[in-house]
Amino acid sequence: MSPEALVVGVFAAVAIFLVVVGFSTRRAAPVDLLDARLAVYEAPEDNSKTLAEIELSQPFADRFIKPFLDRMGRRVAALQPKDQARKLQIMIDLAGRPLGINAASLVAVQITLAVVLGIAFLGLAALLNFPPLLGLVFGLIVGYIGPQYYLKRIVTARQKEITLALPNSLDLLCISVEAGLGFDAALTRVVEKFDNALSREFAFVLNEIRLGRPRQEALEELGHRSGVQELNAFIQALVQSDQLGVGIARVLRIQSDELRRRRRQKAEAKAQQASLKMLFPMVGCIFPSLFVILLGPAAVHLLFHVG
Repeated sequence: MSPEALVVGVFAAVAIFLVVVGFSTRRAAPVDLLDARLAVYEAPEDNSKTLAEIELSQPFADRFIKPFLDRMGRRVAALQPKDQARKLQIMIDLAGRPLGINAASLVAVQITLAVVLGIAFLGLAALLNFPPLLGLVFGLIVGYIGPQYYLKRIVTARQKEITLALPNSLDLLCISVEAGLGFDAALTRVVEKFDNALSREFAFVLNEIRLGRPRQEALEELGHRSGVQELNAFIQALVQSDQLGVGIARVLRIQSDELRRRRRQKAEAKAQQASLKMLFPMVGCIFPSLFVILLGPAAVHLLFHVG
């Protein structure tokens, strides 16, 4: 293969990779489920447009890339074990369903990135006089594992955001309920006040309740979908209080105090571990510098004195 052909192949692979990455990183606007369902029954604004014109007015990613990935992902997912697809779907739910993807779409993105990066690294290895097979294998591995690794980082960041936002949200819920608002109205106040992962999940729960889903089922699904132990414990306490007829304001106050007590205990535990964690940087970085400063002149003096 000539160098010119390799260069052209590399640029083509990089261009395809940038298109796929741009599609995968595009943020989807938050959708209100109630408005989306009601919009189906609304009259179109312009009846003069044909179906082809309406379809062509949509973005290229929605018209071609996303349907292509969905079809390819479904075919590949059919060949995989059902347990693997279920684990991928759980991970996507924990990440908050970014871009509305599912397990099939994730598998399609993995395969596409693996092929694109495999071709790109193959051409790059050939240009740099490295073994082409090594570049191909490296690109395939990075392209296939990369989306899952990125998704796990999203899950970790989202769970941390929910954990940090939970105490303030519980305080506002408790104050709103004690002021006389109902629980749904208090959730609405939290959604209007804050803009984080927890408030978006509460907004999703409110949309499900408006569409007719029982409140207990929507809340329990939120606890499983978030993967945060503190939020799940709070929701279980709410469900039990609703079943037993206990006042919800009292439950909210108890849960808020308990959550802050747990956070204080975690902070104290991390503070006690700080001295042990500081030991390794001190031994590896600070002590050698001190030895050089304190013992360096004496070592030089002894060296020249002996000589």
